[in-house]
Amino acid sequence: MKIQTALPALLALLFPPLLAAQHDVVIYGGTCAAVISAVQVKKMGKSVIIVSPDKHLGGLSSGGLGFTDTGNKAVIGGLARDFYHRIYQHYQKPESWKHQKPSEYGNKGQGTPAMDGENRTMWIFEPSAAEKVFEDYIREFGIEVVRDEWLDREKGVKKEAGRIVSITTLSGKTYAGKMFLDTTYEGDLMAAAGCDYHVGREANSVYGEEHNGVQVGVLHHRHHFGAVKEKISPYKVPGDPTSGVLPRISPEDPGKFGEGDKKVQAYCFRSCYTNVPENRIPFPKPEGYDASQYELLLRVLNTGWDEFFEKFDPIPNHKTDTNNHGPFSFDNIGYNYDYPEASYERRREIIAEHRTYQQGLLWFVANDPRVPKKVQEELRQWGLPKDEFIDNGHWSHQLYIREARRMIGSFVMTENELRKKKLTPDSVGMGSYTIDSHNVQRYITPEGYVQNEGDIGVSTNGPYEIAYGSLVPKKGQADNLLVPVAMSASHIAYGSIRMEPVFMILGQSAATAAVLAIENALPVQELPYESLKARLVADGQILHYTGPKSARGTDPKKLDGIVMDDSEAKVTGHWQESGAAKAFIGDGYLHDGNAKDGQCSLRFEPKLTQPGKYRLQLAVPPNSNRASNAAVEVQHLGGVKKLVVDMKQPQARDGLHWIDLGEFECGNDTAITVSNAGADGYVVVDGARWLPVK
Repeated sequence: MKIQTALPALLALLFPPLLAAQHDVVIYGGTCAAVISAVQVKKMGKSVIIVSPDKHLGGLSSGGLGFTDTGNKAVIGGLARDFYHRIYQHYQKPESWKHQKPSEYGNKGQGTPAMDGENRTMWIFEPSAAEKVFEDYIREFGIEVVRDEWLDREKGVKKEAGRIVSITTLSGKTYAGKMFLDTTYEGDLMAAAGCDYHVGREANSVYGEEHNGVQVGVLHHRHHFGAVKEKISPYKVPGDPTSGVLPRISPEDPGKFGEGDKKVQAYCFRSCYTNVPENRIPFPKPEGYDASQYELLLRVLNTGWDEFFEKFDPIPNHKTDTNNHGPFSFDNIGYNYDYPEASYERRREIIAEHRTYQQGLLWFVANDPRVPKKVQEELRQWGLPKDEFIDNGHWSHQLYIREARRMIGSFVMTENELRKKKLTPDSVGMGSYTIDSHNVQRYITPEGYVQNEGDIGVSTNGPYEIAYGSLVPKKGQADNLLVPVAMSASHIAYGSIRMEPVFMILGQSAATAAVLAIENALPVQELPYESLKARLVADGQILHYTGPKSARGTDPKKLDGIVMDDSEAKVTGHWQESGAAKAFIGDGYLHDGNAKDGQCSLRFEPKLTQPGKYRLQLAVPPNSNRASNAAVEVQHLGGVKKLVVDMKQPQARDGLHWIDLGEFECGNDTAITVSNAGADGYVVVDGARWLPVK
């Protein structure tokens, strides 16, 4: 018996290729990109296997991120759009609506037509619905999957002459292939194969970018402490540094603006909650719960901050996709820096700590008597759904790895390509979501207050193309490997590319390239682009786009009056682009970065068709961090009127937000000038309007 037991191991040592599972394409990872890649390989007539460290397929797409970050849906084609069509089909079945009527849900996220106008899609869904679609793909296409198989990252990648021959998992199983895809969030196969990669933020100087590196002094979303009504002390005894620093705050220097570091943006679970009593489990008190970890949240709540439930985004059947929102929320800032390159054991510890932190936060708010009663009572209406994540305590099996390793490949995508400052070669798909980084660190300002750093929201000025070279390693490092998830991009560019629909798009394109490289006996770096492009287009991928730039942008020509977008203004000083607001004119708006230096101004000079009386307005996306005293000058027939404008309180009209400047007799030399001189907050401008007064 002992000889028989040892025989397979002996044979594996002497003749490893004979015992290795042979496939045309070996896909390592269990994300949405893994499944879509495998489907494409099968559709092209080749053999494929998914070697998944995960038991559940789909990654974040089935792990709680059901309120899909799409950007402009028109650039989502191919199998990615087919996935969302299948989601739509799922919710056409009456049995899919167990806790809610479709009419009650209101068809939110439904009904967006595909490019051919026939196959309808749905972009918002329950985790279990997404996992069902992924498993349907596996059964329908007969895809071989092995689960809970973890790559031996130290010695499990066999290479010959710059090509991967096989991979071996910790269980000792070996998988040989002609082509390999790394579809993990972490880039484990790519790194183990010896490819160049980066962890953390590059300095702005590395790729000539504006928004990479440390972002001290830059506050974009409402995820910072400027969003609360008063400044908050980081010390255990407010205002007393000798009392010690509260938990979850770093006492270290955050670094200088634009410098690089090795830190990564915060992770969280995109957790799913329900308020249906018969399907609800009260939030559990996690083992190791420590109320002191949430003292900073208590201080935030006690300022009257009332946005705790802002990102309980509704998905079908009275459930949520719950994301981070606010200065102290579900993002576990600063507790993931070593995750990208950590051992499996250490990663499990980090994941467990994130779960304890997030469940502890929920328990704290729902049960601690110091929490404001109104917030506490509302949270107690929510709990974990009995019918989601059944084998994991009804908690998501997938931590949101927003960013880990990023390959440095044949081509590096940067914000310059995304913002169209540089051309992108050899498009294999498109993205369009706002450049979005969550906070990286929480630190103490020189003035002695707590602040978050790293949050970014920058407009891409419409959809952008993604280069084939960003999916392949440098020549000679791994000539039969493609990397559609931990792909080649700078930190700030990855902030937009990292969306689940884009991973599906890039997964299909990578699989297509892998099959064509097999058929042409070529390294992936030498595959002729025109042949790849032809197949991608034939399979419905969107490689170029000339339609409306932003799904959230409003065409100024469709608004009443004479409207000028911020892109038409005369600019003085350094203004920053953003597209974080829910709605705006054109492709985004401008802000001064809270500079308060008097160096930034915008001047709008319309061409009036005729002189007369006009009501003048400024378009300003709302946020509590706006200046309450922005300096505005109106040039009219009677001269120049200086105004002080409160940008915190714009009024909603036309689906946008406007500030009235008053009625003026205007001629052809009329103008509106906005300055940040003496401002006490962000000066933000989306556009200006002249409405004729009848």
